[in-house]
Amino acid sequence: MKQRLCRLLVVVCGVGCVLPAQAGLFDDDEARNRIENLRSELIEHGKRLDDVTTTASNATRSQLDLANQIEQLKAELARLRGQVEVIAYELDTAQKRQKDFYVDLDTRLRKLEPSVNADNAVAEAGSAGVAAVAVDPAAEMRDYEAALTLFKAARYKEAAAAFEGFIRQYGSSSLLPNAHYWAASAYYQQRQFQKSAVLFGKVATTWPADAKAPDALLGKANSLRDSGDIKGARVTLEQIVENYPNSTAAQAARPRLQK
Repeated sequence: MKQRLCRLLVVVCGVGCVLPAQAGLFDDDEARNRIENLRSELIEHGKRLDDVTTTASNATRSQLDLANQIEQLKAELARLRGQVEVIAYELDTAQKRQKDFYVDLDTRLRKLEPSVNADNAVAEAGSAGVAAVAVDPAAEMRDYEAALTLFKAARYKEAAAAFEGFIRQYGSSSLLPNAHYWAASAYYQQRQFQKSAVLFGKVATTWPADAKAPDALLGKANSLRDSGDIKGARVTLEQIVENYPNSTAAQAARPRLQK
């Protein structure tokens, strides 16, 4: 009996020794599995983090590219605005230069013209059997200057009326060619091309030797062209070249005839 008990004790002890060993083995495997699982999760989270980082980086790069494009467009817009301002300034300057040229030309031509001799005018009127009307040279010049001042101020409608009034009032004035020329120019600026063509043409027809005659024909050609009469404009340009070949107007007419 004692032997049997001893044997049982030995068996139990043996079992007791085996069981802790198996439990230890089980715990190690489970820990390894858990470690592997955690490692896999860590790797998966790392991949996700990389994806998120890549996406964020691409978004940032896209935003930077968009910001750069916006800045480039702003710079281009500013450049175009600058060009528009420059062109507008140059156009305004050219118009002022043209007006100043007209005024300067008129002043120089008037200096070359002979002054009106009131006594001769009275004598000529008397010999023709016409009652002479005394003309005040100061008033004549004052009215002419007033009309020219209106033209300088770009008040073209009033200038045209003033010059036509001058023409009616001072029918024997030596300034009549100039008055017709500026009246025509005032109508041209108002785009009344038929009226301007008639007045420009009258300068060359009535006073063909006047210094303004070739320029008046050039003005007539421009008026006819802008009114749609291309053939009439060409005929007028040919007339300039034929009658005033050495004039500035002829130099402007020749290239236009070659087109």
